[in-house]
Amino acid sequence: MTGGIGRPTVAVWKFASCDGCQLSLLSAEDELLTIAGEIEIAYFLEATREVKEGPYDISLVEGSITTPDDAERIRQVRDISTTLITIGACATAGGIQALRNFGDVEAFRSLVYARPEYVDTLADSTAIAEHVPVDLELRGCPIETSQLVEVINAILAGRKPVTPTHSVCVECKLRGNLCVAVAHGTPCLGPVTQAGCNARCPAFDRGCYGCFGPAESPNTPSLAAWLEEELALEHPDLVRLFRSFNADAPAFRRESRRHEPEEVAT
Repeated sequence: MTGGIGRPTVAVWKFASCDGCQLSLLSAEDELLTIAGEIEIAYFLEATREVKEGPYDISLVEGSITTPDDAERIRQVRDISTTLITIGACATAGGIQALRNFGDVEAFRSLVYARPEYVDTLADSTAIAEHVPVDLELRGCPIETSQLVEVINAILAGRKPVTPTHSVCVECKLRGNLCVAVAHGTPCLGPVTQAGCNARCPAFDRGCYGCFGPAESPNTPSLAAWLEEELALEHPDLVRLFRSFNADAPAFRRESRRHEPEEVAT
C-alpha cells in the first residue's frame, strides 16, 4: 500500500455511466460496515464533497471511455493509483453505450443534438482496460456489493480475491431453479454468462440478460445454434440477445456479428 502509515486510501471515480455501481456501493451500508474501519474513503464525489489529495492505494473506476477528455483523465487516475479496479459492465466492456460501436456515431450525433459540432466524442465506447493497465475487473450491471467487499478484504489481507468464473447455469443448479430455456422456451444467456448475481433473473422465470459478461471460455456459437434450432430464434433476435449490457465484450461482440446481415457485418 502506498499509504504506508494509517489506513489504505480508496478513491471512487466516474466516467460514462448511469452511476448504478456507485449507488450499489452507497446502498451497501451493512456490508461496508465490516470494512469501514479498515479503509479511508479519500475521494468519492457521489457521497461527499470532502476530498483528500492522492495518490491513492485503491481506485474503483465506474464507466467507459467515450470522449478524448475521458481518455486523458483515466491515464491521470492510473498514475495516482496503486491498485486500479474497474467496476461494472461500462468499465469492463464499454456498457450499454457501446451499442454505438455497431453504428455510425456521426449519424447518431447529428440526429440527437441541435448543434452536433459542439459534442466532442469518440467513435467507440471502450472499456478502461483498453486505455490503461487494470489490476482487477468486477463485472455486473450493476456490481454485486458482496463481491466488492470480498475484493477489498482480500487486498487488505494480502490474498487473492475469490470471485466466480463459472457460468450462471451453475448458480441456477445451486439455487434449485428450473431451467427457463428448457422448461419455458425463454431465451437465456446463462450458459455463456459469468456467475455473480446468484441467478437472479432465472429465479423469477426470466432469461439471463448477460449482465456479468462472458464466462470463462464461453461457447456462444453452440448456444446460438441451440436457440435457433430449439426456440426458433432468428438472426435479428440473436443479434439483440447478445447486444445488451456487455455488447462489446469480445465473445458477445463476435457472436452478434455472426448473425448480422452480410452487408452490415462486412
